[in-house]
Amino acid sequence: MTIQECYQKMGADYEDVLKRLYSEGMIRKFARMFLDDDSYPKLEDALKKENVEEAFRAAHTLKGVALNLGLGSLAHASSQMTEALRAVRIRCLKAYSRSMRQCGRNTMLCAARSSSSKSN
Repeated sequence: MTIQECYQKMGADYEDVLKRLYSEGMIRKFARMFLDDDSYPKLEDALKKENVEEAFRAAHTLKGVALNLGLGSLAHASSQMTEALRAVRIRCLKAYSRSMRQCGRNTMLCAARSSSSKSN
């Protein structure tokens, strides 16, 4: 199977990537590099371990590689995963932020009460 046939079978955009990489040899070279790329195994491992930061990094890298190689379906799926993981990070950050504000208020109240009781 030629690299062009492979792209057709995947539903990927061979002509677009050919414009970017200039030759079938370059496409083949980067496709081989993709096979050795560890982003996908890292993503699976991070998801298994529920490590949002590592999963985000791996999904984001995978998205970039897929976009550069014209692998539209994989790029779209990894983009959605990246955004979902980004949303999780933002939700966590907001939750921590609320928690921190509450702790800060409680600490300030406590400190204010303790300093006013010492002066009496």
